[in-house]
Amino acid sequence: MATFESHFPPMPSRTHEACGPSAHVFAYAFAGQVSRAKGNSVLWVREAWNSVQLNPLGFETYLDPQQLLVAQAPSHIDVLASAEEVLRSGRVALVVMELSQSVGLTEGRRLQLAAQQGGSMGLCILPEGMGSNAAQTRWRCTPVFDPQEQADSTLQKWEIIKNKSGTLREWYVKWDAQTRRINVVSTTAQR
Repeated sequence: MATFESHFPPMPSRTHEACGPSAHVFAYAFAGQVSRAKGNSVLWVREAWNSVQLNPLGFETYLDPQQLLVAQAPSHIDVLASAEEVLRSGRVALVVMELSQSVGLTEGRRLQLAAQQGGSMGLCILPEGMGSNAAQTRWRCTPVFDPQEQADSTLQKWEIIKNKSGTLREWYVKWDAQTRRINVVSTTAQR
């Protein structure tokens, strides 16, 4: 049976995708894990039209804000082009691309080749159903209501819905802010 630790963080030197209402939480946790492991910064690139601002201090539970670089690009294509160049350079541990449109097969393949060449990792945050066949993995991330939790719950359901390695799985996970890591929890029936 495949363990969570054998899938997260996802395979290095590749690009991956996340979709669903909790895709950003997945990206934050992924960024924190990769940044701590490699000691490098994380670049978050998004389309400039998106008026919602990212506050690096909001990442503090997951990632040292000084390790986060936030950039805006004029268009979808510019986000992909910027990410490709940074992935190829190998100067950052992870490039997160926040996109509103699908990634074509050619663009997805270019991102994969750039990640392999630079030894960096890429993560595309996409709307549901807009993934690329070139991605190594695609994760669907959804929040789960936890009736036992008094305060805000961080319980999530993360499922691999595409995997070039062949294993499709799902896990219920919870972020532990003290240890800055993801903990796998038992399924709903056993909690």
